[in-house]
Amino acid sequence: MTESSEWLIYRGAGEPHDGLERLPAPPPWRDFSGRDAEGTSGGSEDRRLGAHRHLAELHRPGAEELEMINAALYLRRPLLVTGSPGAGKSTLAHSVAYELGLGNVLRWSIVSRSTLQDGLYHYDAIARLQDVQIAAQGGYGSAAGSPGAVEGIGSYIRLGPLGTALLPSPTPRVLLIDELDKSDIDLPNDLLNVLEEGEFAIPELERVADRLPDGEAEVLTDDGVKVRVRDGRVRCNAFPFVVLTSNGERDFPAPLMRRCIHLELGRPDHNRLATFVRAHLGDALAREGDDLINRFLERSRSELLATDQLLNAIHLTAATGTLSRERLADQLIQRLDRPR
Repeated sequence: MTESSEWLIYRGAGEPHDGLERLPAPPPWRDFSGRDAEGTSGGSEDRRLGAHRHLAELHRPGAEELEMINAALYLRRPLLVTGSPGAGKSTLAHSVAYELGLGNVLRWSIVSRSTLQDGLYHYDAIARLQDVQIAAQGGYGSAAGSPGAVEGIGSYIRLGPLGTALLPSPTPRVLLIDELDKSDIDLPNDLLNVLEEGEFAIPELERVADRLPDGEAEVLTDDGVKVRVRDGRVRCNAFPFVVLTSNGERDFPAPLMRRCIHLELGRPDHNRLATFVRAHLGDALAREGDDLINRFLERSRSELLATDQLLNAIHLTAATGTLSRERLADQLIQRLDRPR
């Protein structure tokens, strides 16, 4: 085996071996070892690509960025942030939450099937029906306290990230609606009324409000806390700091644009990329990977690249110590706009 291939774990030789024992620790953003037996993890924010807490501590916005963030705070308007992947759009939300002590960021990651309902709440009608049937078979009927009874309807409702952000609280929550440009054509317009009014109804609770104790039902929030909702309506008294992010892949309707403060982030410079790497991999690897950062910046002038590719390249070339460092880095940092 040549020196440049000593780092290989899988060798393609068709013979079993114990090479897996040499596999080093995973990169921080792909480390799942902190999960408990139920598969949950208290450190998912740190594990997820972005290392948001560390980036929030290191984030130093420019003058225009500061002005638009504060404009959104003053005017209680959503902030629409446009920029290329890795420009720092998501970091901005975590930086504001960290500096102003606004708690964990509520994150709604948009996909093509996302609807307004997903962001507001989910009502598990099937689970309630099953509980009602079980209660009937057990002779409980619809008595108070029996499974599926009206008084316990709140246990079948969980608020989504947007719904949780609109709960009344003395200070605003921070809500990140990530990659809105991936949504279908209707979602941006569907958001208008909720973001304008700062409230929404839960019809399943409104219908039975007069049969609930004090008209209140206890529901679960997106971050796992039980709260009481009165008369089936959620109304904020401090409008959340809402960050809508977009990679600039589509235009949004004018009614949404005029209700938002718009901030466009340029390509990240060397300082921002170095900070990004430092937050994930530490000072030593940030210094060691400086040449890869420079090469990434040079290529990104004419190619669409993502900063997680840079992280992968710096981590792997450092972990393997391979002599073909630049070649391996170029293989990992493939342009994303290559014609197919």
